[in-house]
Amino acid sequence: MDRNILWQQYQKSKNSEIKNQLIETYIELVKIVAGRLYATYGKHLEFDDLVSYGIFGLIDAIEKFDPNKNVKFETYAQIRIRGAIIDQIRNLDWIPRSIRQKAKLIDDAISKLENMSGSEPVTDSRIAEETGMNVQELQSVLQQTSAYHVVSLEEKMLDTAEESKIVDNKDELPEEKLVNEEMREVLVKSIKNLPEREKQVITLYYYEELTYKEIGAVMGVSESRVSQLHSKAVSRIRLQLQ
Repeated sequence: MDRNILWQQYQKSKNSEIKNQLIETYIELVKIVAGRLYATYGKHLEFDDLVSYGIFGLIDAIEKFDPNKNVKFETYAQIRIRGAIIDQIRNLDWIPRSIRQKAKLIDDAISKLENMSGSEPVTDSRIAEETGMNVQELQSVLQQTSAYHVVSLEEKMLDTAEESKIVDNKDELPEEKLVNEEMREVLVKSIKNLPEREKQVITLYYYEELTYKEIGAVMGVSESRVSQLHSKAVSRIRLQLQ
């Protein structure tokens, strides 16, 4: 059946059978979004798990979509699907406490060194010295916590990405709206102030939606190095958002 006809029928009746047909029609969107995220979380989660999380987002999108607004359903749905997957991943805890503690040390070291250094770059060797780790151990921790950092920043990026303006929150109070706008401004400023290579990783990953492997090819570095750059960038951004 034609998609437009399906939507017309569903808007009139909210019939569950028609909704199921819409889910089947747009299930490929879920697989596309899940596939992009699997490139980051594949070491921790099965692809089918990401798809199942995303289906909840698709259902939510179908139920809340307003065809009268000048927005394509595919655009609206992908934001809801991505958000649903990130929400579920956030509830999981796959990082050992020892690694989490070291990640906190790294965050604190970056904050301290940046306050001391001004415009002087904070290198891996300086962070390693400050934390009492060697450079190899530091980079290993950054790589292991990369997926965790993605979750924390993904939630912010979902709010600040240009497309997210179409997700209306009619229940948002004026005070909440002001706080959210200020948070977006801080996030955008934080990204602009990142070292060039870290800024490039954030831009390519969140806005261009490239995988670590693809970013590595663009930048001429290994996939693991992209992971490390990403973790350092997110650590800096999170400190600005606190």
